Amino acid sequence: MKRFVFLCLTFFLSLTLLAQDKPVKIVFDVTSGDQDVHSTAIRHVKAMSEAYPQSQFEVVMYGGSVDMALKDKSSVKGAVWELAKKGNVTFVVCEGTLKRHNIDASALIDGVKTVPDGIVEIYNKQQEGWGYIKEVK
Repeated sequence: MKRFVFLCLTFFLSLTLLAQDKPVKIVFDVTSGDQDVHSTAIRHVKAMSEAYPQSQFEVVMYGGSVDMALKDKSSVKGAVWELAKKGNVTFVVCEGTLKRHNIDASALIDGVKTVPDGIVEIYNKQQEGWGYIKEVK
């Protein structure tokens, strides 16, 4: 019996280790203007991108989170810039949100890209098999 339990535990441990090696694709949905939410999103993306360097991560900012993407307002500017330089992390902001707030794309942190619609971007990623994380407080 002990040998059976040992074999089962070894088998499940092996599956867990193998699962961690499999690349993932995760889109993070950030709509909050709360700087704590911005910091939490950065912490999650940073940890995941380091733990899974072969995986892809995208942070989609729209609505109230637009300040997270702005050079002169972001509380996480340095981290966004550093992560955006990595090959496996992308930050995008909704062009509709920029237009609604009369913000020019030149005001964005270097490395932040734009997409026509943040919600449609998330929908498209999900249709492509990406996992979805909603960042909230």
